[in-house]
Amino acid sequence: MVRRPIVAGRFYPADIQGLTAQVQAFLAHPAEENGFAADRPWAMMLPHAGYMFCGRIIGQTLAGQRLPHNILILCPNHTGRGAPLGVWPAGAWLTPLGPLSVDCELAAALIKSNAGFEADMLSHTGEHSIEVLLPFLQIAAEADLQITPVCVGTQNEAMLKRAGRAMGHILAARQAAGKESLVIISSDMNHYEDEATTLAKDDLALAKALACDPQGLLTIVRQEKISMCGAGPLALALFAARAMGRAHTVLTGHETSARVSGDRAHTVGYAGLRFYLEPSGTGENR
Repeated sequence: MVRRPIVAGRFYPADIQGLTAQVQAFLAHPAEENGFAADRPWAMMLPHAGYMFCGRIIGQTLAGQRLPHNILILCPNHTGRGAPLGVWPAGAWLTPLGPLSVDCELAAALIKSNAGFEADMLSHTGEHSIEVLLPFLQIAAEADLQITPVCVGTQNEAMLKRAGRAMGHILAARQAAGKESLVIISSDMNHYEDEATTLAKDDLALAKALACDPQGLLTIVRQEKISMCGAGPLALALFAARAMGRAHTVLTGHETSARVSGDRAHTVGYAGLRFYLEPSGTGENR
């Protein structure tokens, strides 16, 4: 089961040399010092638009961070197809830089958890929001990676809370066994409103993310009509963090598409976050 690229040559360069040079240029500019020196985050949120628009945010969020061998990637479902929590179960994902094998063990653990995760490739087939991040991860890691792709097509709080708890317990058990995993959340922020509105709505959602408040995030996104495509994946990750300990969150950058396009009437927001987990025994059971 090989998932082939669908947006190479559009969202990012399709040729190896051009792609490598562009990604390395973005990775050369890490986020400014934020007072938290750890270089091994538990999770990161990265945007997934064309590199010309969001490559800077992806690069400065990843730069200087040490990536483990196993990466669990949570993305939104833009197509509406497939399962609410679709796990690509085996095989590999191909980019112009080469294949990334799927961590079958972690995929199987999620699917067998009876927490809503399903083996499902349909949700991923036409979905770009994991693919766009893979070349950055391949180059930033400077080593072979295994990935576990999960497409999140729901913002149902009860479903995400149940799945997040299970995911957190699985990741904690793997970590105790020496199998560390990084969680990547793929998300853009508010879409297609004027820049002032987008930035204001983004700030509301980011405040909940920085507070590690998944219920608050889902509520504010719904109440304020914030078109953040990855609210579900982010809430899932935050529920998982609660099951594992206490998270310290850092905002690495926030801007809009207007920086590149010049169009301030129709913008998309992009933000980067790093989450550093501070274990606290049994975790939080709320």
